[in-house]
Amino acid sequence: MRIWIAGHPLIAFFLLADAISWTLWGLAALGGGQVVFLLGGLGPFAAALIVTATRATAQTWLRSLLVWRVNPVYYTIALLLPVAIYAVINLVLVVLGEVPDLSRLDGLAPAYFGTFVMVATIGGGLEEPGWRGFALPELQRLRSPVSATLILGLAWGIWHVPLYGPLGFIVPLVLAFFYTWLYNRTGSVLVCLLFHGSFTPAQDYLTLVPDAAVVDVVILGTYVAAALALTLATRGRLGLPRAAPESQLPPRHSLPSLL
Repeated sequence: MRIWIAGHPLIAFFLLADAISWTLWGLAALGGGQVVFLLGGLGPFAAALIVTATRATAQTWLRSLLVWRVNPVYYTIALLLPVAIYAVINLVLVVLGEVPDLSRLDGLAPAYFGTFVMVATIGGGLEEPGWRGFALPELQRLRSPVSATLILGLAWGIWHVPLYGPLGFIVPLVLAFFYTWLYNRTGSVLVCLLFHGSFTPAQDYLTLVPDAAVVDVVILGTYVAAALALTLATRGRLGLPRAAPESQLPPRHSLPSLL
């Protein structure tokens, strides 16, 4: 098994991530409790650790998770891009004739910040060492940034299906393009973790129109349009330099251009 995992790292990672998380979530649903459910979210992290251990690269992978010296603009983007996206979403809804409920802004800050902290420390942000810290660089060694993102986004989305239902893979598949760009520009899993932490409360609290079919369509449409614009603006590179190193790993330092 160790030899097979070492020879098929990506397949092994995806299978292990699903097996670990889905098993723990199933146990939680059967009465295992919130702690077991939260542990299920660590499936991608655990899968990456197992795979890298079979290849004697676990220490290198773990060190890569500590990259934090990047251009401060990327921290700003990670924290504020979700807010900007939802500002556009609300503007589109107003143009379509929907009436925003500004009372939703009352007491927003504590709830928003609390959700951000929870996701970044014990929630979904801890998926990032697996998805972006391990799987994305592995995929980009073999494929173009767009192809790598589509494969990773689909795998990331399928991983969410037990939580969000049969169509739960769609939004992660689209959002993966933003994560790829951030990772390729910074080489930092931490920046991706912060982006994950900020996107969740934005989705939870920043839609100012009561939930309806039109809201869901506008949200998904805005995600797709923004991801497509990013892909076109970067000419399909999604932040990966043309003169990429042989390993296709992103740079470990800040870069002067945003695209």
